[in-house]
Amino acid sequence: MMRQKIVKLLVSKNPADQVLIKGWVRTRRDSKGFSFLEINDGSCLKNIQVIAEEALANYDEIRKITTGSAVAINGRLVASQGKGQSWEIQAEAVDIINIAPDNFPLQKKRHTDEFLRTIAHLRPRTNKYGAVFRIRSELAFAVHKFFRDRDFRYIHTPIITGSDCEGAGELFRITTLAPDKAVIKDGMADYSEDFFGTEANLTVSGQLSAEMLALSLGDVYTFGPTFRAENSNTSRHVSEFWMVEPEMAFCDLVGNMQLGEDLIKFLVAWIIDHCAEDLNLFARFVDKTLMPTLENIVSSDFVRLPYSDAVDILKASGKKFEYAVDFGKDLQSEHERYLSEQHFKKPVTLFDYPKEIKPFYMRLNDDDRTVAAMDVLVPRIGEIIGGSQREERLEVLEQRISETGMPQEPYWWYLDARRFGSVEHSGFGMGFERVLMLVTGITNIRDVIPFPRTPGSIEF
Repeated sequence: MMRQKIVKLLVSKNPADQVLIKGWVRTRRDSKGFSFLEINDGSCLKNIQVIAEEALANYDEIRKITTGSAVAINGRLVASQGKGQSWEIQAEAVDIINIAPDNFPLQKKRHTDEFLRTIAHLRPRTNKYGAVFRIRSELAFAVHKFFRDRDFRYIHTPIITGSDCEGAGELFRITTLAPDKAVIKDGMADYSEDFFGTEANLTVSGQLSAEMLALSLGDVYTFGPTFRAENSNTSRHVSEFWMVEPEMAFCDLVGNMQLGEDLIKFLVAWIIDHCAEDLNLFARFVDKTLMPTLENIVSSDFVRLPYSDAVDILKASGKKFEYAVDFGKDLQSEHERYLSEQHFKKPVTLFDYPKEIKPFYMRLNDDDRTVAAMDVLVPRIGEIIGGSQREERLEVLEQRISETGMPQEPYWWYLDARRFGSVEHSGFGMGFERVLMLVTGITNIRDVIPFPRTPGSIEF
């Protein structure tokens, strides 16, 4: 008999002759002549109650079952006599798969997020983290649906790369050379004997490769892990994270902004519609303002604002910020959140940033001071999308690379795309974990990714 999921049984319309569930015991309590087992299999937030009567052949063993133990239950789905549940299972057989020891860390009490990070291999069994990772799964599906419905092609870009997309140099290097075999020539490491024959890194973005596919296939997107060797221990940064990166041929900055805004609204609406039970947990226990925030995003038109106007608003706000605001400086999270949470009280899309604070591949505007960049800001998070119209003019792109002090040689293939049939094109990157933080109200990025990688921490 096939195992059935608790999520399906709980919404059943009729009692079943026979059911089989497998899961983990949340609690066991004994009464005269029978025991109650609360079972959860991870398919939903709710447990299902199992009644195990003393007539069962292994009843003495059943009474030894502890929290965290794994069991298989064969029985009948019957109408429950208890409150708060429609159905329960009358057990006909209880197969004990594994008995957890009494020191199982997840007892029936509230645990701090800090403690649960130390047992990341077990925390998905809690209500909160089970809900987080079910929402994460549903959100990933929604990403693919959004782009498929718009005729984008899903592509796979390299994780190992020889180029630095961001130009910041915060890269993880990959080598097969033992430290004592490293060769230094003219003060620089010599990678000619290394695996790839040159310096190799983990990518910070799939964008440059995605552009090449967009210039062949039209509209494409990539969705996968990226890496940044930034020694930061803030609640917004991890070293390994997931990015959604669409690229569109024959698309200018306005079209790019529209797609980014549409994506955010679609994802938030999808989670509201498809994860109501799990979402309700976060609205009750994590952030009381969660639902109004999400509903505001879905129902609002995004404000579109030039970066220079945003700087003027921030300067005139009278608010004391930790970081100074001035034209030519990158906006910080506190500035972004002020604009979306306090000034406009709705999502904001900023565009036309100073060229000095943006990467080389963003299209230079006619004023020679700004580039066709855009950031989408949402309440509670700040920047959730960053993108641009890409520089399609060969001579301008070569000049921009030189201005950053980067060598042109590793980007010969990227420059080639501007020689052969170059067209205007745009794209952006959306931080997947930041969207999860938005829809759950969770404030630490470590708590929306199963096994966070941060400086000094690579357990699990």
